[in-house]
Amino acid sequence: MNRALPAVRLRVPTDEDAVTWHRIFDHPDVMEFHGGRAAELSVYEELTARQRRHDAERGFCLWSMLDESGRVIGFTGAQPWERDWGPTGEIEIGWRLAREHWGKGYVTAAALETLERVRAAGPTGVVAMVDARNARSTAVAKRLGMRLAETFTIPSSQREGHCYRLDL
Repeated sequence: MNRALPAVRLRVPTDEDAVTWHRIFDHPDVMEFHGGRAAELSVYEELTARQRRHDAERGFCLWSMLDESGRVIGFTGAQPWERDWGPTGEIEIGWRLAREHWGKGYVTAAALETLERVRAAGPTGVVAMVDARNARSTAVAKRLGMRLAETFTIPSSQREGHCYRLDL
């Protein structure tokens, strides 16, 4: 990447972040590869609570991503892949960003910080599960130095998915 990345801060999500995530992810472009629309608020409330537990137990989670002004603009981080398909039990890095902030380098900057934090917590590698049509997330995975390791069918959508890997 030739341009300077923006300043970004990551923090453990709060109860209030559930409301923010619900609001900023309620955009069809943001949710195109995640079911098409934002989940109910209760899903984000449970998700932020689970992330606080992950951070306390593992030293990493899906952190709230804050821009230069301290405003929550999305999340990035890592958590165990808990589904019964794909890389079950491995650590998945992921991200989601409010539509108005796309194309500015926030996800790449936050994901690089995530890799450092995960490395410090002890895991020796991460995966990124990406819908094969999601060119933006594929580009981020490649900027992080990840390599395509596996192609699979996403059970919920029957679409092609990619598993990218990176040794830490």
